Amino acid sequence: MMFDSDVLIWCLRGDPVAGRIVNSEPERSTSIVSVIELLHGSRSAVQLRTARDFVRKLELRLLPVTEPISYRAVQLIESHTLGDGLQLGDALIAATALEHDETLITGNIRHFRPIHGLKLKTFRHAGVQ
Repeated sequence: MMFDSDVLIWCLRGDPVAGRIVNSEPERSTSIVSVIELLHGSRSAVQLRTARDFVRKLELRLLPVTEPISYRAVQLIESHTLGDGLQLGDALIAATALEHDETLITGNIRHFRPIHGLKLKTFRHAGVQ
C-alpha cells in the first residue's frame, strides 16, 4: 500500500483513522514526493524534526523519482493538466504508484480518479486537528 501525502499528514496530526490504516499495513510505502510535501508543510525547526522523525519511525519504503517515473509523470501532465487540473506533485505520486503497481490510498480521490490504470483506495480522516 502506498500512502499519499494527506494520509501521512493526518497520521502525524494524531488522527486515529489514519494511524490505524497506516499501522495496519504490513507493506508500507510512499513516494519521496509525499515526504517532501510533508516536510515542506513544517512551519518551525521543531515541526521539521518531528515530521522527519515520524517518517523514520513509520519505516516506510521510500520510492524515489526515477527516470521512468519522470517520463510517466510527463505523460500524465500532458493528458490531465488542462482537463483535470493535475498538479506536478500528484502527477509524480501517481506515476510512482503506477510504476510500482501499488494501490494509492488518499483522501484526494478527485485528484487521481481520472488517471487510467491507477489503483486507488479512499481514505476519510476522523478530523482530529
